Amino acid sequence: MFPSEMLDDMIAGYLDQSNQDIWFVGELDGSVITFGFCEPERMTEGTWNLLAIGVDPALQGQGHGGKLMSYLEQQLSNASQRILIVETMGTPELAKTREFYRKNGYTEEARIREFYEAGADKVVFWKHL
Repeated sequence: MFPSEMLDDMIAGYLDQSNQDIWFVGELDGSVITFGFCEPERMTEGTWNLLAIGVDPALQGQGHGGKLMSYLEQQLSNASQRILIVETMGTPELAKTREFYRKNGYTEEARIREFYEAGADKVVFWKHL
């Protein structure tokens, strides 16, 4: 989902412990099947942005992504954080992704038309923790 050249920048702060990024995984029978990455939103108090989430394609639709979201939400809530946002594209190919967020209690809060490219809106989902 993400070009490999982006990954070094995404994980650098976590590896050198220079920021508060959270990387997390879910396992099944000793194998990693899900992952997520979020960071605090700059210039806010208690707002976090989920920048990446993934579930092994062979295991999608079985509740693993929902468990991953619940885990993250609980961790943030326990740390007295307030809000989790997630952004995705508004293309037909990502309709299931948007439905996943709605199913997990997220509200579509904003849409920026043609943000990523022509025909690819940025859709922002919001959830109070």
